[in-house]
Amino acid sequence: MKRIVFSLVAAMAIGVVAKAQNLQVHYDFGDERKMITTTLEMFKPDKYGSTFFFVDMDYSNEDHRGIDNGLSLAYWEIARSFKWSETQKFEPRVEFNSGRAWFGPIENAWLVGGQYTFNNADFSKILTIQANYKTIKDKNDASFQLTAVWGIHLMEGKLSLTGFADFWKEDMDWSFFGEENTEFRFLTEPQVWYNMNSNLSLGGEVEISSNFAQNGFQVNPTLAAKWTF
Repeated sequence: MKRIVFSLVAAMAIGVVAKAQNLQVHYDFGDERKMITTTLEMFKPDKYGSTFFFVDMDYSNEDHRGIDNGLSLAYWEIARSFKWSETQKFEPRVEFNSGRAWFGPIENAWLVGGQYTFNNADFSKILTIQANYKTIKDKNDASFQLTAVWGIHLMEGKLSLTGFADFWKEDMDWSFFGEENTEFRFLTEPQVWYNMNSNLSLGGEVEISSNFAQNGFQVNPTLAAKWTF
């Protein structure tokens, strides 16, 4: 799944507050994946906070998922943060996640928490830390998720190093695969983009995970293009 959560200062840093919507197309080189993923994102700030959502879709080839034509995964997240001051760095937030994959539904999840943003004077280096209470329907009533989101913009904005890291508690039953069950999951997706102009960026990401798409540690690189509207 591809996800970059934009904060308001990140949008300010790259000068796209008015057009912080983008479409990413990734080709996944991961073992037994070899598929295309699209990500549609929108970030919209206002005087009361900001709204962010993204939608991921995987288009499978003849891979281990057994789907050779059509979607093998659809997933989305929507989040809202709240503020009452233009200089406010801490913002309360709420979030909802849901989807469906080749193996069945991805459970609905609700998150409530807060985020704090650190940045340098010109907003070329940004780090947002989130702490959330999380409830996952029919799975974990009382869980948590910690998230870090970063953006580093170099070469007068031509090169962007962005990404996120999630660590959360979720009971995972791997017994179908003959493996031990787990309680915690980790996912990080550092991205590198060369911004050809204000609309087109070329680059990719590396999805690094533990107990995410499967039990254990995985590394899945992609090549990608991004169009910012």
